[in-house]
Amino acid sequence: MEMKASILVVDDEERIRRLLRMYLEKEGYIIEEAEDGETALRMATDLDFDLILLDVMLPGIDGIEVCARLRQVKSTPVIMLTAKGEETNRVSGFEVGADDYVVKPFSPREVIYRVKAILRRSSATAYLSKDASSSNNIVFPNLIIEHDAHRVTAGGQEVALTPKEYELLHYLAVSPDKVFSREELLKDVWNYEFFGDLRTVDTHVKRLREKLNKVSPDAAAMITTVWGVGYKLEVPK
Repeated sequence: MEMKASILVVDDEERIRRLLRMYLEKEGYIIEEAEDGETALRMATDLDFDLILLDVMLPGIDGIEVCARLRQVKSTPVIMLTAKGEETNRVSGFEVGADDYVVKPFSPREVIYRVKAILRRSSATAYLSKDASSSNNIVFPNLIIEHDAHRVTAGGQEVALTPKEYELLHYLAVSPDKVFSREELLKDVWNYEFFGDLRTVDTHVKRLREKLNKVSPDAAAMITTVWGVGYKLEVPK
């Protein structure tokens, strides 16, 4: 029997939590709720959720801080909920490891769509179907990606990546030395047409490089910026 995904909904407004619960439960997800940052962080740390919907503006510690602290111990996917016009909060959310964001007031259908897109990660990822012959393990001199285990090793040490960081790295690694535009990366890695903030890609690339650089500067240097175009994973000659 297929396990239902569990989702933690974090918002200080009860009507928003109730609305999200109603729509998400209708899709078959198991829902838990939290109304403040401290409770959310405790629940997210103690329990294993498949995804967290996290409001930025929370009493106590805010959503940005919750995400930052959570990322120190777990890589649970996080979708931030931000008020319209809070662009700096969205950028801050990506910088601390959020996987996506939804702007309030939101359409419940949009939330469901983005939740499904993130939960769709795994061996059935959309971009893998383009190359069915690709090996599950991708091995470079300083970087090993074990896709079945979703494990990345650089310089002999395992690197803890968020789901989106992993998917981005794997996507680039499947086609080494090929340049991808930011638009292509948003469409294929984020699994939906995404109009707007191309800095989503830039922020994830930055975080990915930083994590790899801590254990292997050579592995980090493989992720190359092609100015005016996008990014590629360059194999050392």
